[in-house]
Amino acid sequence: MAQPKQLKKLTRDRMERTGESYTTARKAILDGRPERPSARPAPAGTPGRAGGPAAGPGRPAADPDELPEYPAPAEVTQYDAGLWHRVLTQAGVVHPLTGQPLSEALLAGLAGGIGFMVFVFDEESSTAATVVTRAHPEPYTANLLTRSGATVREQRTGSARLAAQYLDAGLDTGRAVVVRVSRVLLPWVDAGIADGDEPVDVAVLGEHDEGELIIDDGSGELQLIDPESLAAARSRPKALKNWQAWIPSTGGPDADALKKNILEAITETTGRLLGTRELHDMPEHFAANVGIAGLRTWAGQLRDTTSSQGWTRLLAGQGRLTYALGTVVGFLTDGRYGGPGGLRGLYADFLDEAAELPGLERLGAASPGYRELAGQWDELAEMIDPEIEAEARSAHFAALADRVEPLAEAEEKAARRLVEVLATLGA
Repeated sequence: MAQPKQLKKLTRDRMERTGESYTTARKAILDGRPERPSARPAPAGTPGRAGGPAAGPGRPAADPDELPEYPAPAEVTQYDAGLWHRVLTQAGVVHPLTGQPLSEALLAGLAGGIGFMVFVFDEESSTAATVVTRAHPEPYTANLLTRSGATVREQRTGSARLAAQYLDAGLDTGRAVVVRVSRVLLPWVDAGIADGDEPVDVAVLGEHDEGELIIDDGSGELQLIDPESLAAARSRPKALKNWQAWIPSTGGPDADALKKNILEAITETTGRLLGTRELHDMPEHFAANVGIAGLRTWAGQLRDTTSSQGWTRLLAGQGRLTYALGTVVGFLTDGRYGGPGGLRGLYADFLDEAAELPGLERLGAASPGYRELAGQWDELAEMIDPEIEAEARSAHFAALADRVEPLAEAEEKAARRLVEVLATLGA
């Protein structure tokens, strides 16, 4: 067994080589699994890799002026915003002023941008800690699609037969179709790592010449899956079973609508962070775990060495401690519910981009605070050590609390500054 610090280094080295999350890479090393692609990538030259689905029987070739090529799924900070950036780009949806594709940062901000939530799931055999830095619990993707201003065709059915027909109909137009699947049922996902039946959106780009479907799962490579396996993965999620969405036209937002939606999104984000907005679809008592109040709750739990809610007692055993801190690191770095800099740098990019719209120039004054926060979030994520010995956990938690407390102060300062800017805009 590698020593704790060596294991941490080996894990991070493997992450860089394979693109795996911290938790996946660490478990793979402990299990002795060889490095391998996360899936069988689509062969070089596969239709859809460079220019979207190719023409085929019953599918006319896409006019390149009408259908820009599908961007490579690389250098993504936030998974869902990055996925829809590529889908909207392929569909030809553009910014009303620049004529360029709607960026990942802009879409992430429209979706709700940033937030915070902490929650511990203490079960008989393990303890998992959820730490979310993305907008939550508002419906992230639904907000993104509504506020993007694009024409979106959403469909859902309880019938696998109809789901396949809807998928074919969308693909026949030459558009990528986004479907919601159970992550654990994707053939390339390690069933021991996936979080149960967690749903995830993937884009179906077209059909390979062997009858398999070409999938963009955000891994940086296009994957292949047979229609039967995709159908099984689509039918598993309890929420939005057999859901799909695609962009049937190049129409996008006009400048006034985009400005309105940006202000609405920022108001939602600051309200959630500062606790002045009611939680979406969650009991009110969860408010103490959400936003800046949630950061302070977390700091208190980290310092608490005596009560049953304190992390010292919750994570008394080495197995629970290692697993819980591994899930925290996973959440902070996975790109779905967290990401580099707690997604604060991406949010600063959103504010700067929004400030380019006439009348919203002052939003740029709020972005430096979030760029500074990004560095603090990175320092916190790097400091968390899933391999810390159980005997040293109280001291480790106290050191983490020393980081979280000033982070909460800085978050409040940045959010209040943004509220002040909104007030000057009449929002």
